[in-house]
Amino acid sequence: MKKLINKTQDVVEEMLQGIALAHSDRVKRIEGFNVIARNEKGNKVGLVSGGGSGHEPSHAGFVGQGMLDAAVAGNVFASPSPDQIIEGIKAADNGKGVLLVVKNYSGDIMNFEMAAELAEMEGIETRTIVVNDDVAVEDSTYTTGRRGIIGTVFVHKIAGAAAQKGLNLDEVKRIADKVVDNVRSMGMSLTPCIIPEVGKPGFELKDNEMGIGIGIHGEPGVAVSEIKTADETAEILVNKILEDKDYCKSEVGIIINGLGATPLMELYIVNRKVQELLKEKNIKVYKTYVGNYMTALEMAGFNISLIKLDDELKELLDYPCNTPALVQI
Repeated sequence: MKKLINKTQDVVEEMLQGIALAHSDRVKRIEGFNVIARNEKGNKVGLVSGGGSGHEPSHAGFVGQGMLDAAVAGNVFASPSPDQIIEGIKAADNGKGVLLVVKNYSGDIMNFEMAAELAEMEGIETRTIVVNDDVAVEDSTYTTGRRGIIGTVFVHKIAGAAAQKGLNLDEVKRIADKVVDNVRSMGMSLTPCIIPEVGKPGFELKDNEMGIGIGIHGEPGVAVSEIKTADETAEILVNKILEDKDYCKSEVGIIINGLGATPLMELYIVNRKVQELLKEKNIKVYKTYVGNYMTALEMAGFNISLIKLDDELKELLDYPCNTPALVQI
């Protein structure tokens, strides 16, 4: 294992220190609780998300104006504890309630639910939405129902814009639910990743193999095949997404998301084919994001996320934001 770390048990703490130092104009670290929060509370509904570390820039990278108010980081690929999450909720709360954005993983759901109960006991009103966009699996080792993956970033962006515009808690939740209903995603990998404290890959792929339908916590794909071209791989993922939801004659937003070790050159090659495939199916692309938004340590691969847009969602997707990982003017 070759990694630029010091002690394996210090990777999350030292990473959060680095994030806070790099972006001190916008965010701060809540010491002792692995929470990154906005420097100033907005006079609005708060948004809190989080999960295991190893997905950077998710989630701390999306803390800032127009997206999250706080992000809670667990250990690598492990859920944050309820006492950490409640500190994130307190950091985000300004008396107008807090929306919790949770990816569909059993540990995350359990701990965020416990934190929400603690928040309610302290007089903080909360709502929770669960993101379950991964069409690769019906159920997995870690979930009942589909996993939550890169589509979560669409929730951060659009629900964050709704909160920034001053919508109340129930309206922000309605928008977030609408995003979840309309977003679908799927991923693949060329190589596995190595959790620092484990020190070895979570699964193996031969040099001529790739995994289809991978998770973002080091899970292997639901299928292994001989490695294919970028165009062939993009077509497999797009077709699977379109089998799950009808996007025909729709306008969509796209994220082509790198998993940590895939060059932008390759992500753009994938994007070229995805847009070609959607055009063939009479699906109009409204907005495209290409880059590393929700990674899985150093895994090589990508996932594709599509969201069906209407006028309300387009306006919120276009709304300005200013975070360490995404600036939109």
